[in-house]
Amino acid sequence: MYAVFQLSGFQFAADEGDVLKVPQQSVEPGQTFDINEVLIIRDGDNSTIGTPLIENASVQAEVLNHGKDDKVLVYKYKRRTKYRRTQGHRQDYSEIKVNKIIAP
Repeated sequence: MYAVFQLSGFQFAADEGDVLKVPQQSVEPGQTFDINEVLIIRDGDNSTIGTPLIENASVQAEVLNHGKDDKVLVYKYKRRTKYRRTQGHRQDYSEIKVNKIIAP
């Protein structure tokens, strides 16, 4: 079974058993949580598309761990003015495993 769901303003596509990096969630590692904003579910040849969400559908996921992503460098430059700024940023993430996709 395959699902497209929305989490923290981003859309993710996953099968059961997939491991994803998502924006950091306020759930402790080892605990499970439900994602109720499911947009599309595909089961073999049958597809269900929400308008915009599918009612009574959810994705059960387990948080594996939390971490910080690779550093992204932001460089600002303006010519002929000696203006240069460098700044780094590391985004927090949660690694989740999709355990079960529940269709209505």
